[in-house]
This record gives sequence, structure tokens and C-alpha cells, in this order.
Amino acid sequence: MSAPDVVTYGEIMGNFVATEVGPLEKATLFERRLAGSELNVAVALARLGHRTGYVGRVGDDPLGDAARARLREEGIDDTHVRAEDHAVTGIQLKQRVLVGDPRYVYYRRGSAGSLLAPSPETLAYVASARHLHATGIPPALSATARRFAYEAMEAARDAGASVTFDPNLRPTLWPDHGEMTRLVDDLATRAHWVLPGVAEGEALTGRREPEAIAGHYLSRGARGVAVKLGAAGAMLFTPEGSWTCPPFRVTTVDTIGAGDGFAAGFVSGLLDGLDEEQRLRRACAVGALATSNKGDNEGMPTRVELDALLAADRPVEGTR
Repeated sequence: MSAPDVVTYGEIMGNFVATEVGPLEKATLFERRLAGSELNVAVALARLGHRTGYVGRVGDDPLGDAARARLREEGIDDTHVRAEDHAVTGIQLKQRVLVGDPRYVYYRRGSAGSLLAPSPETLAYVASARHLHATGIPPALSATARRFAYEAMEAARDAGASVTFDPNLRPTLWPDHGEMTRLVDDLATRAHWVLPGVAEGEALTGRREPEAIAGHYLSRGARGVAVKLGAAGAMLFTPEGSWTCPPFRVTTVDTIGAGDGFAAGFVSGLLDGLDEEQRLRRACAVGALATSNKGDNEGMPTRVELDALLAADRPVEGTR
């Protein structure tokens, strides 16, 4: 692959999804898939035609082999995904539900993904891309992964690349809630574009209204803040104005991955030079389509599928 359009980094896990609806503790049969917020974003971006690279660690085990094979199948550059001999690929168990968000449980402490650490090679790779997408998950995994998060954002910005940041708060991965909000908020202020859910925005900023959440980051130098409102759609704020996108109507099978689809659509819009209205609309459309499959990333759309949904008349309301 030539220099990537976009690079992301994180942990790919084996995802064991219960085949029957009900509590996880009663599940006996599971389908093996792959999970990871950053993987979901990378899959979506690759399917939308962007040259996409991934940085991370997996175990030298069948799940790690499956993760690297999946990246290659999707056309994602896995040159900087290293297999670790002495650590295993993490696992996620996921509930099957018909309505609402499924429960999921991690088995990832001390996993290969937590061994992510900066190196001259990986930071140069990040700096070679036009865009870096980061989330608040890797900093929770280990001190070295946290260092990578900071140094990758610095490398990207120093190289003139744009940076998006999705807080993706995972309280169960942090020993202390205060440390989580402090550190994730600090990383968010280092991005050009911040993409919080409304509940995440309140946790990070102490403010409830989308406008106030956005103001917290705009006042600290962000170019824009897209606040996800769940079933109510999303809002985008920049110093020049604001835009609101209502939700797209799709048949929802699994809500996991919607936020990652939103992030991928937003990044795709940035890479394609779309204006604020078109970018927000693309983000909402990809986020909606991501919920159309029971896997975390299997529902990520191709350009053809995205264009078909966007052909529906869904205007974005804006103010300048």
C-alpha cells in the first residue's frame, strides 16, 4: 500500500456472540466474530474506498491469525500489526438481544493488545497518513498504550495530518472514574475534531446540552465537535455555525458499532472534502447502516450501499 489516507490503532478481540436471546450466563452457543472499536472504523473506511492502515498487537494464536486475515480481506494494511509470542488475543462475550444495547464482557487484561507501545516505525507510519483516528480505549489498556496514544496524536499533528477523537468511554477498563474522565478529556483537546456521544460529553465536561459540550472543546481549539444523540440523530458544531441531522430509518439488528460507523462516515467526509452538512449526513448514514447486522462491523456499508441510503430525502438543518 502507498501512504495511507487514514491510520487508526487499538485492540482487535475475538468476539463470541450468543446465538440465542437471553442472559449471557445462560448462553451455551456462540458465533465467533471479531470486535474492537477501531477495527470497526477501519473496516468501514476501507469499504468506503479509503486506503486504511491499522496499528496494534495480537497474540500468536488462532484469534490473532483471524484478526490479521480479516484486515487483509478488507484491504486494510496490517504491516504494523505485530503478533506477540507471550500474550494472547483478548476476548469479548456478547449478549444477543432483540431490543436495546446488548451486554458484553471483556477478557482482555494483560492481552497482546495491551502491549501496544510507540516505536520510531509506528510513529513514522502514523505521520505518513493524511488523517489519524483515535479513541479513548487504548489509553485504558496499559501505560505503554497510553503513551502511544499521546505520541501518535503528536506525530500526526506535527506532520500536518488531521485528527479525530472518539472518547468511547469504557469505565470497566479503568481503575478510577476520575482518572478516566481526566485523561480522555485531555486527549480530546489534542484532536481537531471531537466525536462524543451526549452522555460521554456530559461525563467529560459536566455539561448536559450538546451546545455546551461542543463549546468546551471549541474553546480549547477544536475545529469542530459532532455530538451523537442516539435515536435523535446528531449535531455538528464549528466556530462558524451548527448543523442537525435526523436519524436515518433502517432495520436495526444490533446497536453496537453505530458510533464507530458514525466516526468512519465523518472521517470519510473529511477525506473527501465534504462540507459540514454533507459530512454530518454521511456520518449519520454510515452509523445507521452499521446497526443492520448482528456483528459489530459486518454491517459497515460499501459506497453503493451508502449512496442508496443517502438518496433518501433527509435534509440537514443548519445555522451560520
